[in-house]
Amino acid sequence: MKLKEIRSMICDRLKKAGIESCEYECWVFLDWLLSVTRADYYLNPEREISGESMRILEEMLIKREGHYPLQYLMGDCEFMGYSFHVDERVLIPRQDTECLVEEVIHFIENRSREGEREDRIRVLDLCTGSGCIGISIKLLCPDVDVVLSDLSRDAIDLAAGNARKLGAPVTLLQGDLYDALDNLPLEDRSFDLIVSNPPYIPTGVLKDLMPEVRDHEPPMALDGREDGLMYYRRITEGARRHLKEGGMLFYEIGADQAEAVGDLMQCHGFTEICVRKDLAGLDRIICGRLS
Repeated sequence: MKLKEIRSMICDRLKKAGIESCEYECWVFLDWLLSVTRADYYLNPEREISGESMRILEEMLIKREGHYPLQYLMGDCEFMGYSFHVDERVLIPRQDTECLVEEVIHFIENRSREGEREDRIRVLDLCTGSGCIGISIKLLCPDVDVVLSDLSRDAIDLAAGNARKLGAPVTLLQGDLYDALDNLPLEDRSFDLIVSNPPYIPTGVLKDLMPEVRDHEPPMALDGREDGLMYYRRITEGARRHLKEGGMLFYEIGADQAEAVGDLMQCHGFTEICVRKDLAGLDRIICGRLS
């Protein structure tokens, strides 16, 4: 089968399956499974492909037509310029979450400019999942100490693999939010910054999510309970016990949650509360300082 025929076939099948990004994914399939870049394709669209490569392509295409997430098929996802392994144990990292990491990096860089510090900046990443947030922070700010925690042992195991692969010396703890810190010495349970992308989708909305998310990503990484705010309440309420004076709390939020989460933070002693938008212009990041 010729490359031009293969490309047309992939696009047609993905489009019929209701895959919105069919054009983009067509090129991904060619590059990933056939090692054919766009340049290769346009240089020789008449090139014949057969045998084992076509068998594997057909197998993967059938799975994608069933709305199995492309990132799980490939086994990795790019985030902040790094390749993170992902599978059904963890949420797939989203580009919007890069905005959260960028805000944290900005804060850390500003703190570093304040002058020499005797102690290192310490960061706690709650509900870490694949580890993409905490590991990226460590890679981009090597002098920062980063602790990652998650309730899911499977998620912690996967995040540990990502940390090893990317060479990020972080501490990984399994437990229910701050309970995970019981595994640390008392003097190591306070932080300059807490960051989290917690489950924030209301339970009643889960059934309406696109099938890639609803049927394949882990429900415990999505379900924020009845109003989507349960984890924000628990994290915010417990933050005072683990944030240093003047410490910062950073969240990713749903596009309609800024007011509710901001009010919650204010009720628990946070000031200088700021909301940042994502690439689509939607409210996506909220942060505040513990006073």
